[in-house]
Amino acid sequence: MSLQDIAVAGAGLALVSLAIALSKKPQSGLPPGPKGLPLVGNLLDMPPEKEWIKFAEWGKQYGGILSVKILGRPMIIVNSAAIMEELDKKGSIYSQRPVLEMGGELVGYAQTLVLIAYGQRFRTYRKHFARYIGSGKPVQSLHPLVDHETRRFLKRTLGNYEDLMSHLRKLAGGVILKLTYGYEVIDGEDPFVNLIEKANENFNAATVPGAFPVDFFPIMKKIPEWLPGGGFLKTAREWKKDTDSMVEVPYQYTKDQMAAGCAAPSFVSTSLENEASMTPEELRDLKLTASSMYGDTEGGADTTVSAEYAFFLAMVLHPEIQKKAQAEIDSVVGDRRLPNLSDQPHLPYVNAIVTEVLRWNSVAPTGVPHTAMEDGYIGGYFIPKNSLILANLWHMLHDPEVYPDPFVFDPERHIATEGKPAQTDPRKVCFGYGRRICPGMYLAEASLFSCIAASLACFNITNALDENGAPIIPVHEGTSGIISYPKPFKCVIKPRSERVVSLINAELA
Repeated sequence: MSLQDIAVAGAGLALVSLAIALSKKPQSGLPPGPKGLPLVGNLLDMPPEKEWIKFAEWGKQYGGILSVKILGRPMIIVNSAAIMEELDKKGSIYSQRPVLEMGGELVGYAQTLVLIAYGQRFRTYRKHFARYIGSGKPVQSLHPLVDHETRRFLKRTLGNYEDLMSHLRKLAGGVILKLTYGYEVIDGEDPFVNLIEKANENFNAATVPGAFPVDFFPIMKKIPEWLPGGGFLKTAREWKKDTDSMVEVPYQYTKDQMAAGCAAPSFVSTSLENEASMTPEELRDLKLTASSMYGDTEGGADTTVSAEYAFFLAMVLHPEIQKKAQAEIDSVVGDRRLPNLSDQPHLPYVNAIVTEVLRWNSVAPTGVPHTAMEDGYIGGYFIPKNSLILANLWHMLHDPEVYPDPFVFDPERHIATEGKPAQTDPRKVCFGYGRRICPGMYLAEASLFSCIAASLACFNITNALDENGAPIIPVHEGTSGIISYPKPFKCVIKPRSERVVSLINAELA
């Protein structure tokens, strides 16, 4: 064969290889989306609150995946569960977090699991979570703790139901602080719960999209605090102190208990049994993992509290569902004891209520943003490296093509019957995707079931009355922020019988 023949053959092979590569590689550009302005792009199109509603409206026009540009940076908005599943399968390149200057760098959450960069430290944190609460099996060992703290919640609610939100926060805090630090919350104002809730409130405020210009213009970190526009630096400094306290104070409590020889078994005390052989980096990561168990907004207490609060709202709005669930509990559990997590397999309707609460009340409507670590393709569209990716979980859980009458609270949609399969399980959506999927979802589900089953067994949840004696009909409306709560509402929570009161008091005697 001549050199000319070899050259021709080589060129032919190259063309064939190129054709094969091109046939496999989508050729589309960025996903479609609303046209922006020069320089600022779609910055002025971004809604100041409840952005998930606007994103869903754009989705009707542009499809399940769309894009906008903010100051030249692409933001990919996903409205489709099928597209999110594709992101999940390619999690190795879509698991990075963006650098959030205010909430992450200045306030200090960049070192906790929710915002830490994808890499070795992230994997170390996740291993700690997996060992302790990362699957159904280790969480089963925590069922007695969850049931015990639920009983304490029942007694607090029995004493003063008007402080419902406070009781729910203490319920979630009681579970996580006990398993993480061996600390048992106290009745009344608890200093640890208050400390950590304050830090979480700061995080939620610091990460509202567009709330702080420094997120778009990092150079602003270098301006003097006293200059006009520099006030955010003072706020960040104060919030950083709260973040540091969230990390350090409970951790030091456990160390002090260990030194005194009276530490209760916990994630921290067990992990520190070999403290002498641990490196400073290992100790640092242990401490920050512990703080993430309460503070991580994808798996922490905030999400559970939001769902539990929504349950009480749903029961006020749907007394017929409440009665049906109570009848199921009465038939399975009886009136000689309170339900516990061992009853869960035998209470299908209560389980359906738990699932419907997670769907109806989206606790993290758009989750926490992801970032593309390299160029890639999703849904046939080009996703450039460093693009922000937001999953509109709220829309996926309220898509009428998946959930007919999506704004109606209907547990029946999750129960398969002859000739009618159950609708898509919303838990596949509400706990996120990829390598950032919620690490505390098994504990969250156990805590939510325990609270719901016990509350249904013990209480009648009804409308509050106005000054004229007419029932007040609350409205289900979520607050803005990474974690969304139902807006405050009034209700009446009374024991179903004197027998219930005796059971609650007897179990905590």
